Amino acid sequence: MHAGMNMESAAFMDTRLFSHINWSLIAWMLLLFLTGLLNLYSASGTRFEDGIFVSSFYQKQIIWGVCGLLCMIAALSFDYRRLRNFAWPFYWVTLFLLALVAVMGKTVYGATRWISLGFISLQPSELAKIAVLVLAARLLSSDGQELGWKRFFSVLLMGLVPCVFILKQPDLGTTMMLLLILGGMILFHGLRASVLRSCLVAVPCAAALLWFVGMHDYQRQRILSFLDPGIDPRGTGYHILQSRIAIGSGQFWGKGFTEGTQSQLRFLPERHSDFALAVFGEEWGFVGCVSLVALFCFFLLSIFSTAIQAKDRFGSMLVVGIFFYFFWEILINMCMVIGLLPVVGIPLPFISYGGSATLVNFTLLGIVLNVSMRRFMFKG
Repeated sequence: MHAGMNMESAAFMDTRLFSHINWSLIAWMLLLFLTGLLNLYSASGTRFEDGIFVSSFYQKQIIWGVCGLLCMIAALSFDYRRLRNFAWPFYWVTLFLLALVAVMGKTVYGATRWISLGFISLQPSELAKIAVLVLAARLLSSDGQELGWKRFFSVLLMGLVPCVFILKQPDLGTTMMLLLILGGMILFHGLRASVLRSCLVAVPCAAALLWFVGMHDYQRQRILSFLDPGIDPRGTGYHILQSRIAIGSGQFWGKGFTEGTQSQLRFLPERHSDFALAVFGEEWGFVGCVSLVALFCFFLLSIFSTAIQAKDRFGSMLVVGIFFYFFWEILINMCMVIGLLPVVGIPLPFISYGGSATLVNFTLLGIVLNVSMRRFMFKG
């Protein structure tokens, strides 16, 4: 009898968890992923031959999407509070993988960022985003007091260590993303006034140091080309110029699905990854771009509402970190594509092609859903 009651109680608990899941977030996520698939279908120049579709990027993204959904299900299948215990081990494993990249990493276009696993390549810098995010949530949720110097430096140092490895790959975009995510989480948690004032002075100094010491020549040239793409229209300024032409030629309604000349005639570089938005803008125009921005806004709002509703500090800080992860990637990529920011190689979530990024995106959303579906199960 007692065992039967326990089974009924467990079933009731599972039903409650399932009923509290954030279905709106799942809907926005699926809409974005399907939009990305259609855009990738067009960007890849997909054609029909001998009864089958020919498009490696399109087909691979479907496979990555299925794997991502499995990762999302795995991420919401356990109590997220257990992540506190795995934060440090996962962080050290990630640092080991980043060090391994320097020893036996796969080099593509002059950047050594991947570990070859045979039929796929693993990008540890993407795992670093999750590792830093989870560990920062643990450190920042230990108490609700505003950060003083000691705790601020401990959290900052934790984020800077993987940044050193990633910057040497070189991968300025991911390095910047890690710092922005960490900075957003710290500001959301709160800083003492003295620490905040000092940071406002230190950030410009750190930027100057990064410019003269931390950047490679080609990275500085990208920023100069951003200020004036005409300096090197066939070199570093080519990406921005072609992207502007593609988006501008879409005008108000766009040229239509698979009808974009810049992408179909392959004038637009990296059209399946960093500049996927330019393909979308050329084919769907101003109306399509505004609709996509609105879709991302609903997506972000759904994540932020989960952070506000979380019943413990750890869950709230986890979701806040994930919110800033998506917020900065969306903002930076969109500004980069239209020429408001330099080209730094940051993909647009769910729209750009990328295996490691897709797995990370779905896994992080699984954590958000995990926090959401357990928000009524306990008091924090």
